[in-house]
Amino acid sequence: MTRLVARLRLVFAALTLVGLISFVPPAGAQQPSSVNPTASAVKEDKLLQELNRIQGRGSIPDTRSYVVEQPAGRDWRQFHEVTLLWVGAIVMLGMLALLIVYYAIKGPIRLEREPSGRTITRFNGLERFAHWLTAGSFVLLALTGLNVTFGKHLLLPLMSPNAFSKLSVVAKYVHDYLSFPFVIGLVIIFVLWVRDNVPGRIDVQWLRQAGGFFGGGHPPAPRFNAGQKIVFWVVIITGAAMTVSGFYLLFPFYAAGIAGMQIAEVVHGVLAVLFVAAVLAHIYIGTIGMEGAFAAMGSGEVDLNWAKEHHSLWVEEAQGRATTASPHATPAE
Repeated sequence: MTRLVARLRLVFAALTLVGLISFVPPAGAQQPSSVNPTASAVKEDKLLQELNRIQGRGSIPDTRSYVVEQPAGRDWRQFHEVTLLWVGAIVMLGMLALLIVYYAIKGPIRLEREPSGRTITRFNGLERFAHWLTAGSFVLLALTGLNVTFGKHLLLPLMSPNAFSKLSVVAKYVHDYLSFPFVIGLVIIFVLWVRDNVPGRIDVQWLRQAGGFFGGGHPPAPRFNAGQKIVFWVVIITGAAMTVSGFYLLFPFYAAGIAGMQIAEVVHGVLAVLFVAAVLAHIYIGTIGMEGAFAAMGSGEVDLNWAKEHHSLWVEEAQGRATTASPHATPAE
């Protein structure tokens, strides 16, 4: 009997061992020890990024517009509300201060000789139209655009919130729609003047003498001197960059998401204040800073002595063409 019980125990133990072995998965099916058990877990930095993100649901197909607030927006807001405000004030007021100091010390650049009483055509009707189309659009774009950054600090204290709100809405529409004539004017002046604004060796001499602004005499210059060529390319390049960045903002979510539009706004804002500063210098030279300069874009005609002093090479070329066209004509002296 004792032997029978011992055999039954042995059989039971064997069956138990076989059962346990059948439940153990094969070695090939076990996970390799190199697998990171937390690989599918959410990283801490991602959790922190989503912590301050506010996103809802909308009725339009573009789901990117459902994001109401996201962490990078705080950096953009800091730039827009603080950094751009200081950069713009320093750059624009700094340029204005320099021009005032220069005018107080040097005064306007006057003709070395008396006006001759004879004129030469500086710009034709199409050129003046393109200039004033671009310039007029830019002035209104600058004023309405600066309202976005400086309006609530400078204008809101002077009027009621309701009046400022209405003014800002009108300014927004003016800014949006005047971008199109500005671009048209930009294209026209590029086509008309790009050939005359290619840099050359003669421009180096003009720059060495600073155009005669800080000393006597005027260096020889073609139709556009080196300073005017710099202004031309600043207007074309900066205007093109502002056009692209502006259209990113005017047509949101078509070409970029929220991050791309924030970058476009930063580019647009920084270039805008630099552009305004450069145009302030251009306006100064074209009005009170240089005697006889405004007539070039006013009537299109400038005094012959003015043209000889500031653009002597261009006068020689123009008179040469006139002599060739009319062999019996006597060149103006």
